[in-house]
Amino acid sequence: MSTDLSALTAAAGKWEEMAGRFKALEERYEREVHGITLDRVWAGLSARAANDRFTVTLKEFRGARQEAKAVAAVLRDAHAQLADLQRRVETARAGAVEAGMRVSDQGVVSYDTERLTQAERTAYVHDGNYQRDVRAAAAEWSAHIRRAVYSVSVADDGLRVLLEAAVRDSDPFDGTLNGFNREAADSPYPSLEAAGRAAGMPEDRKRIPEWWRSLDPVTRGVLLQERGDELRAAGIMDPTLKWTPPDEGSGAFGVERPTPRDVWLHARALGIATAGDVAGQVGASRNMLHYLDGTGEPLDLDVDRILHEDEKFRLQVNELHLMSHQESWRKDALDQFQKAGGDRTVVIPVESKKEDRTFRGGEWFHAVGSHSQNVSGLVSVSPGENGKPKVSLEYQVNVWDRYNWDVGKSTKLPGGLDIRDEDMGRLHRTGIAQEFDMRGSSSFYVHDLDASAPSALMPRDPGREGTRADVSRGEEENR
Repeated sequence: MSTDLSALTAAAGKWEEMAGRFKALEERYEREVHGITLDRVWAGLSARAANDRFTVTLKEFRGARQEAKAVAAVLRDAHAQLADLQRRVETARAGAVEAGMRVSDQGVVSYDTERLTQAERTAYVHDGNYQRDVRAAAAEWSAHIRRAVYSVSVADDGLRVLLEAAVRDSDPFDGTLNGFNREAADSPYPSLEAAGRAAGMPEDRKRIPEWWRSLDPVTRGVLLQERGDELRAAGIMDPTLKWTPPDEGSGAFGVERPTPRDVWLHARALGIATAGDVAGQVGASRNMLHYLDGTGEPLDLDVDRILHEDEKFRLQVNELHLMSHQESWRKDALDQFQKAGGDRTVVIPVESKKEDRTFRGGEWFHAVGSHSQNVSGLVSVSPGENGKPKVSLEYQVNVWDRYNWDVGKSTKLPGGLDIRDEDMGRLHRTGIAQEFDMRGSSSFYVHDLDASAPSALMPRDPGREGTRADVSRGEEENR
């Protein structure tokens, strides 16, 4: 908190002074060096060659002036923003002290018992509720101060990002190698803190949706325009839903001793899975083989295939997740667009609530059965013609399930074969097969939210490449 930020404005002044000197050098070079190649006294191939090189140098002088001015602007803006964030830290600390807390130089907050009267100290020592309330208050103040300090740290990183952008050569094909930035422009980010957060994408995919949602709408718009494909592949559209199996399935794994009959059942199930593959029940065969393999490893679901083959599932996606949310999603996005000034693209992450449904027939009844589904994605609003903003939704369909068997049921498979769920579940309890989680996400689909209804969802046929028993088939597309 004691950092003297006036050094930023002093440095900005030096950079502005440097820009002025570069301007003087530029004018002198243009007059006394570059100009001689334009004089009629010197003509021919050597004059043209010299002019080309001198022009590059002249442009570098201009670039140096632009770059110096850009750095100065970044530093001046940084002073204003960091000073404001510094005041917020000081205000947070002062508020904690006023509330009876002690704040260490490291930001650790504790109750200041030395300020208590003897009667108050006695009450504090003997009253458990009093101590509990004080600890809770100290934790709240500690979190408040920590957030304020974190904002300063992120903004400091944002300053680094903007300074690097200001001095980065914008044209690598201009005849120079790592030359000055002639096209230095204002930062597209609304603040230093926004720039710092934008640069802090985590490496762990599981944390990326949370990071994406922590950004402001304008920053998301900037990143989507600059690095859209990279960010989509990294997982910005992944659902935040923390799905858990709805029940315990067949019970604990490997707790019973297998019998000869269990071994026979396992062999029979392998035959059934093979028959399902021959009959075209590729998904059901694949999932059963994975169950019988006994690894328990999670398995990817081919959601694009489900969408292509199951009309009812497509209708559920349209009705439960798109039509029921599109108006509220559109309104929220337009509100953010107006708050941002109505002249910059904004992006808001969206996700529908989980719906539990059951496939009623066909391959996906045997392959998945009951499952959970939702839609996750983003709504973008961009300035349009005649002042009318354009609103669009980009989304993916997500499906979760636990591959298990329910006691008291039986399943009729292709070819007229019946198999009891209780028998199949017993293979899990004996350890020669194992239940597993399944999940998958579809490809990305786009819907114009200015339209009255979602576009008809009809994915192309994804084909049936790959080995049926290969549990990693489709891994690149389904996460």
